[in-house]
Amino acid sequence: MFGILLSTILMFSQCKKDAPAVPDNLSGSNNIENTTGAVSSTTATSIDVSGATSEGGFAYAVYRDFGTTGDSNAQPTISKLRVFEDGKELGAAHSKHADISSIGKGKFSHWGNGLIFSASDNTDPRKNGRKYTFTTGGTPTEISPVVPSTETALDLSALSAEGGFAYVLYRDFGTTGDSNAQPSISTLRIFEDGKELGAAHSKHADISSIGKGKFSHWGNSLIFSASDNTNPKTNGRKYTFTTGSAPTNPTTPPVTPPETVTPPTTGGGSGVVATGLIGYAAVNGTTTGGKGGSEITVSTLQALKSAVGSDGPKIIYVSGAIKGAGDDPIYVKSNKSIIGLSGASVEGASFMVYTVSNIIVQNLKIKNYVTNAGIQIKEGAHHIWVDHCEFSADRNHGWEYYGKDISITRYSDYVTVSWNKFSNNNLSVLISAGINAEIASQDIGKLHVTLHHNFWNNISEREPTMNYGSVHLFNNYHLNNSGYSISARAGGNVRTDNEYFENCVKPISTNLAGDPPGYISGSETNLYVKSGKNDITTPLANWTPTYEYKSALNAAADVPSIVTKGAGATL
Repeated sequence: MFGILLSTILMFSQCKKDAPAVPDNLSGSNNIENTTGAVSSTTATSIDVSGATSEGGFAYAVYRDFGTTGDSNAQPTISKLRVFEDGKELGAAHSKHADISSIGKGKFSHWGNGLIFSASDNTDPRKNGRKYTFTTGGTPTEISPVVPSTETALDLSALSAEGGFAYVLYRDFGTTGDSNAQPSISTLRIFEDGKELGAAHSKHADISSIGKGKFSHWGNSLIFSASDNTNPKTNGRKYTFTTGSAPTNPTTPPVTPPETVTPPTTGGGSGVVATGLIGYAAVNGTTTGGKGGSEITVSTLQALKSAVGSDGPKIIYVSGAIKGAGDDPIYVKSNKSIIGLSGASVEGASFMVYTVSNIIVQNLKIKNYVTNAGIQIKEGAHHIWVDHCEFSADRNHGWEYYGKDISITRYSDYVTVSWNKFSNNNLSVLISAGINAEIASQDIGKLHVTLHHNFWNNISEREPTMNYGSVHLFNNYHLNNSGYSISARAGGNVRTDNEYFENCVKPISTNLAGDPPGYISGSETNLYVKSGKNDITTPLANWTPTYEYKSALNAAADVPSIVTKGAGATL
């Protein structure tokens, strides 16, 4: 995995000028083969696969100098590397990493200084007893395009639940996915045991709440449902896809009339109950939520879903206690302010903030969200502000039952999380969904997140954890953490200013689960009271965000009194 860190940082170094340089001394990583001597262009050279790392699915990675330029975003087919398995050439070369993982069968990619490849029969090349060699002479086997008329099997091993009847799978389908700008451009067609599913281009909320085969190819993700709303991972059916001709057109779902709510106003409100936005949600634009839109007050789950899922700017006030089934998804469209009135709460549901922008969530108690995060920010969502909310579950149901408090993943960007309370959960805040080449290609240069004046109490870990991103924390209070509090991985940068840690086992770490480390700056500004030592394995960095925040920075010693008094749904 450290090899992936090296190659991805080299690939994207032009857009990461503020990041510390990767240390020259990487000899301690068994994922990088440090070879010396020239590589012959015609003589087959052995590849040492004993240190290859699994990249998920059928993909494995080896890092070394192959003596020829690797592919890149600018030159995706420049490599002349040819790979052989027991003397037989593998291919297609220049394959997409998602296809190497999900299809395999000898596909490979020489990307940067990394070889991502698969065995001819999708066995583990470290254990199958075969000899792998390479040359750099001649022309490698060219990539085979997706044939539209041929059905390709979907590998459901990485399928994950999205709430309700919806499931999601990530891969490159060989055709452009839908987007906000082009909501019906995809030509992807999905089949269940040979029978076509639909409607295509369905709304994500309808896939979750109605299902019955509805699906959406959005970006590089497939969000879909089984024809009978069973779990496609366990129902024993075969799911395939093609990209030829137009998919089944969407049908109009039954419309449930929205609840009559009061009091609507003439609109034009500010869309916030607390001003003073600081941090990344105010960089490269700003975050105003539903400012200038109509106002509505809701008190049921259906009314809340209808309001946040409507088009155009809107200010939604939540009244009373709204309760879902545990994993009820609430899909939020752009330009919304979701503001809790005094005592308002949402239980057993998750706010799905996918692909959208300009969202404010304030003064709301959010609790007991099963599987998915309380607020799930995903798929390039940007300019999101979560402020003065309270997140809670319990630590009695195991690590996998409740979702995280907040997740910020899949190339989302420009997020501020301020003045919130997080309590009684195992996993609190996740920034980036994993560490591999595909995720790195999306997340590097994104995931700019500010967290300030938040209060974490009785959390196991992730306050937050982060891969690849640029994360700034200041004046947060971490109390009674039983694992690690803050982590930086995969070359990402974390800056801390005047944090306060009390009774925390491991306040800051870059050394977790063997993952490639990230970088920490500002750890010396924090106060550590009755807490363990930091575990920082990389040189201390000097990265700081470019926005102004010093005028709002409190002394570290004052953080407990300021934060315990002001954080949470207190507006």
